[in-house]
Amino acid sequence: MIYIGNHVSVSAGYEAMGREEVSLGGDTFAFFPRNPRGGRSKPASPEDIEKLKELLARENFGPLVVHGAYTMNLCSAKEEVRMNTREMMRDDLLLLQSMPGNFYNFHPGSHTGQGAETGIRQIAEGLADIIAEVEDRSGKELGNIILLETMAGKGSEMGGTFEEIRAMIDTAEALIPGRRIGVCLDTCHVWDGGYDIESDLDGVLAEFDRIIGLDRLLAIHLNDSKNICGARKDRHEKLGQGRIGEEALRRVVQHPLLQNRPFILETPNDDEGYRQEIALVREWMQP
Repeated sequence: MIYIGNHVSVSAGYEAMGREEVSLGGDTFAFFPRNPRGGRSKPASPEDIEKLKELLARENFGPLVVHGAYTMNLCSAKEEVRMNTREMMRDDLLLLQSMPGNFYNFHPGSHTGQGAETGIRQIAEGLADIIAEVEDRSGKELGNIILLETMAGKGSEMGGTFEEIRAMIDTAEALIPGRRIGVCLDTCHVWDGGYDIESDLDGVLAEFDRIIGLDRLLAIHLNDSKNICGARKDRHEKLGQGRIGEEALRRVVQHPLLQNRPFILETPNDDEGYRQEIALVREWMQP
């Protein structure tokens, strides 16, 4: 069994997100706590958050996958960008301390010419400082696991290989011991990054397990791709309409090593399209 859902908007409030996802047939969802391009986070009343938590329990939802703003970059060559990113992540995670047991996913960033080694160090230092500050300000341990998203590796983008992801985790946890960091695997991104999940899903998962560990793989972004494997372009497509294809994505959903995780659709769809894709994935889940 997996949990399946899509991105929903926080604009109408927290409980409203849960109601919307129920109407689409999902039992998990992703949301941006602020504008995806940055800006201030959406104010949330404790009452609204409690109503959402009650709905999630009542409807047997799986963990949510909260998404950090696309503009965040912990390894930018510009110090101002790095500092702004730290502030956004800190504020998001402080807000989410009232919603423990979920995931906070973000794109690791781009080293913008500094090199991968510097990028890994800056990402790890940023994560360690953010976690320490959130725990200090809230007076309790981090309530949600931070997920590094696998990326397509275009340009100076970090996280395009499993080795880079592992190096970020190891370096961060050397600075602040404890397992507060996991991974979200994006099917479009790994495919575009050169991991052939269409013809060798078992091999890709074995490589992930050897380098990172499947116990770190806590969420999936389920997307098809417009590109050939290894294109490093990151262009999502609707399920079954891209180069990965329906049969390969069905195998991802059914794979015994990927069960009991939230799967989030990030395909180019409107609400009706997501309703249809959620229903399709539920068909795939049938024995």
